[in-house]
Amino acid sequence: MRALQVTEFKTAPQLVEVPLPEPSAGEIRVKVAACGLNFADLLMIKGEYQETPPLPFTLGMEIAGTVDAVGAGVSLKPGQRVAIFGGQGGLAEYAVAREELCVPLPDAMPAATKPGENLHHDY
Repeated sequence: MRALQVTEFKTAPQLVEVPLPEPSAGEIRVKVAACGLNFADLLMIKGEYQETPPLPFTLGMEIAGTVDAVGAGVSLKPGQRVAIFGGQGGLAEYAVAREELCVPLPDAMPAATKPGENLHHDY
């Protein structure tokens, strides 16, 4: 699968092929539909964020997607839509996260929005 990874600090992230991640106990894997890129991600590229993971790592702290695999002891089910604040891993085709970092997304809520789009809906 493809992922946008930081392979060296203070250089542009690279689009690379990496193995499909497998969820461990307590984790889920999602097919990523959308990912937020924020200021902390930009600091990680420089190696200046307080929680920068070791190299190489995949950017993308905020994820929306569909559960496609689960580890042991997980209550979320494949096919369920979720939002995740996972700390990293979202700028990839698939991401793995601990279940406690996930919240279900209502079917009516889009995974991504356009700038200026009205988000005032009753979900």
